[in-house]
Amino acid sequence: NAEHPDALDRMADYIQDEFKKAGLAPTEQIYQVSGISYKNIVASYGPKDKALVIVGAHYDVCEDQPGADDNASGVAGLLEIARLLGGLRPTLDYRVELVAYTLEEPPYFKTQQMGSFFHAKTLHDSGTEVKAMLSLEMIGYFSEQKNSQSFPLGFLKWIYPSTGNFIATVGRFQEMGLARRVKKAMKTASSIPVFSLNAPAFIPGVNFSDQLSYWHFGYPAVMITDTAFYRNPHYHRASDTPATLDFDRMAEVVKGIYQAVTSL
Repeated sequence: NAEHPDALDRMADYIQDEFKKAGLAPTEQIYQVSGISYKNIVASYGPKDKALVIVGAHYDVCEDQPGADDNASGVAGLLEIARLLGGLRPTLDYRVELVAYTLEEPPYFKTQQMGSFFHAKTLHDSGTEVKAMLSLEMIGYFSEQKNSQSFPLGFLKWIYPSTGNFIATVGRFQEMGLARRVKKAMKTASSIPVFSLNAPAFIPGVNFSDQLSYWHFGYPAVMITDTAFYRNPHYHRASDTPATLDFDRMAEVVKGIYQAVTSL
């Protein structure tokens, strides 16, 4: 977390090494908060000087907990997307930018100190065109237990499953088209059920990740998530360990994300 910059730097080094193994050329995007240096790790694939499709995940955790789902699962998905891009070498007419962010969690959540805010601002200030941003926020916890899924608004239980065995794409009403395109693409390549939700940003959970930073600058962005605390009882707890994750379903999620990333 933010109080352990040395640990964050070790994580950043690991992410860079994995990007390099995938055949990409990562760079560090360094910025200062309270006199301490923090960094995003950025790697790109595809033609230069084209509009961007951004895939991002934060690698910091909340307080002193393992953070296996929140958000090592998202980072693992990001690294696998890098491996697939580097190995399969798809032909694209846009550029994919993969970003591992720091400082998504409190005390910097929803502030201009978030790594994603710094990245989005840099793109905005340089006039870069962004086709879409996909935030990978907790993609590893699933349950077949009845009523394992809850919702921010009661009536949603009549629209969405009560069993937490699906993945969701979440955005504002403005992202309805993007959320549905992502959902459709994911369904073609993955065996896991995929649902989309578009709602005002003030609904609890809708803006609870790095897509918020891109909205601030007018970029279309959605979150791909297992719905966090609406399903996962280990959210922001010491029990958020790798043993609680479903790696087979995570793999299906990543297959779907890769299909979305390469077909937008």
